[in-house]
Amino acid sequence: MDIMPLQFPSVSGAGALGPIAAPTPAQHAAPASGPGDTEFGSLVLDGLDRLEGLTDKADGLAVQAATGKLENIHDYTIAASEASVASQLTVSLRNRAVEAFNEIMRMQV
Repeated sequence: MDIMPLQFPSVSGAGALGPIAAPTPAQHAAPASGPGDTEFGSLVLDGLDRLEGLTDKADGLAVQAATGKLENIHDYTIAASEASVASQLTVSLRNRAVEAFNEIMRMQV
């Protein structure tokens, strides 16, 4: 049985794409260890610090908006949206980590 490479039609005059080569086995490299490496825990703490900074900024702008000291209301809207998205991402990552932990705990040795 002969395997033929895939051919794709041209898109908006870009010309025909070449054949797609067969995938090669992935080379498993050892993890790099150097001065740029950071620990996972420090990355998590840094992310939580950034989240706290975003929520503090949004809270401060909310107080300014409520007291009438904020000239541009869109600054608060943007800060509140950033804090909301960052909080949602953090909760989602936490949920995935808990799911992964529970899956590991269900594994039989």
